Amino acid sequence: MSARLTAAFPNDRAALVTFITAGDGDTPAVLDALVAGGADVIELGMPFTDPMADGPAIQAANIRSLEGGTTTASILQIATNFRDRHPDVPLVLMGYANPMLRRGADWFAAAARDAGVDGVICVDVPPEEDDALGPALRSAGIDLVRLATPTTDDARLPTVLEGASGFVYYVSVAGITGLQQAAQASIEESVARLKRATDLPIAVGFGVRTPDQAKAIARVADGVVVGSAIVELVERFDADAPAAIRTYVETLAVAIRAARKEFA
Repeated sequence: MSARLTAAFPNDRAALVTFITAGDGDTPAVLDALVAGGADVIELGMPFTDPMADGPAIQAANIRSLEGGTTTASILQIATNFRDRHPDVPLVLMGYANPMLRRGADWFAAAARDAGVDGVICVDVPPEEDDALGPALRSAGIDLVRLATPTTDDARLPTVLEGASGFVYYVSVAGITGLQQAAQASIEESVARLKRATDLPIAVGFGVRTPDQAKAIARVADGVVVGSAIVELVERFDADAPAAIRTYVETLAVAIRAARKEFA
């Protein structure tokens, strides 16, 4: 597990994990705003023409980014520049297999490593097909973050966890991003089940928008993932998005950091 990701999940509180789409808006300025607002881990989305797991907000961000000419090379340059500015903040690339594997898994893994990337989430490569990307990432010292969902039963969970590192991303609803949030009781039950199966941190996402929602999840999980709500701010505020995002992320960070203290 990358040293930066290990440090991002302290034992005494949950981590704030934030997502944006690379190339949508002023990405470097938005990344800086996420850090300034208190994000512990940043997921940088790699735009794709068929983002099957994403809801309307991130789909639209993918289209805006691709129409603006975003490429894998430009995403890696964004990552390289981010690492120069923020040497201690973990950066995870999140996306789909096609852009990651187009030039070969070894090329992608080496390029991501050289750009200072800590982890990769590949949405559409199932754990049963780990050979497509997993060995190359592990050889490059990059964590492969796996997804678990409400439909990941006890029989399949060991397969999902095998070869996973960094953290486990628990997708709390069986659907696409941004449209709904699971009931808190369901999240608590699922996090407890995952924790019985792995020592990796469990980060919960999909549908998290408000500080109160983030706080409730932070009481039981190791991380809270917020994506669509931030992506919507990029579109809504355009050039003023970094300031709006920093303010919003600050409210999430404050709530998450207070969660376990209040619960105790």
